[in-house]
Amino acid sequence: MRARAVRSRAALRARPGSRAASPEASLARSENSLYLSIQAVKRKHKLERLGIALYDSETRMQWSYNGDAFFHAASTMKLAVLVGVFRQVFRKELELGAPVHVRNRFSSLIEDEAFSLDLDREASPEVAGRLGKTMSVKDLAYQMITTSSNLATNLLIDLVTIGVIQKALDELRVQGIEVLRGVDDEKAFAAGKNNMVTAHGLLRLLRLISDGRVYSPEISAELLEILLDQRHKSGIPAGLPGGAHVAHKTGNISTVHHDAGIVYIGKRRPYAAVILTQSAAGVGSNTAVAEVSRQIYSALASLSQSELDRREPGSQAG
Repeated sequence: MRARAVRSRAALRARPGSRAASPEASLARSENSLYLSIQAVKRKHKLERLGIALYDSETRMQWSYNGDAFFHAASTMKLAVLVGVFRQVFRKELELGAPVHVRNRFSSLIEDEAFSLDLDREASPEVAGRLGKTMSVKDLAYQMITTSSNLATNLLIDLVTIGVIQKALDELRVQGIEVLRGVDDEKAFAAGKNNMVTAHGLLRLLRLISDGRVYSPEISAELLEILLDQRHKSGIPAGLPGGAHVAHKTGNISTVHHDAGIVYIGKRRPYAAVILTQSAAGVGSNTAVAEVSRQIYSALASLSQSELDRREPGSQAG
């Protein structure tokens, strides 16, 4: 990369009157290349729908593809639940160390009908193993994000309520995230009552966390710390070079595979990316998210290099 940059500058100096590409031209090329790459991924994986939103704080590139389209949220809605929990902590209406009784009985959005989760599918043996006992709010929040525990999620939703979660989103001016119910509420699902997200909505929330603007820098730092411990790495992280760190939340069910995260690579400033995919039953593959992630990184790396190509040795960015 460095050698290519030096040759580019030498070639420009060798041609009188030539000029390096403008920032606008470099950006347009990167965006067009990314669009074509995304279309290829969509065809390859036979995706019915694809939604992407991106913001890079290094190059200031903003890009989206179907960014306002609503998708079934799957487990990405747990980001909103996490923010709702920490809203209450910020307002001193809830303590992270407070004990919560671990039970497996919840009320459906439809007629308050009781339902339970299938614990054979529970992602966190730690939470399932505490049935009849207690866990702290902080431990439940951690398990909800890092292992994607559905049991922890429903316990926290019952604790803070759907209304508070939505109020948190409203206070933060986050549009495009709709949390209506807990996880595995089959009666609500049958009635078409689902949690929904857009790529733009999740991106807005990620940027607020990254910028330290979710209630306070301290609250944002705690959210970030939890997200960095995510254990499911087949999405955005799988498309990145070694050494990358991603604060993210995945969401996977039979026909959708999502990931939404903040990416830290080397000394560059972070970028936030949301990738939402939907396919026909039995067709989809979660490797599509990793491929989109790889294309995003490639586009940003190319754009960052074009910035270097425009600077003479010894010059400084403004």
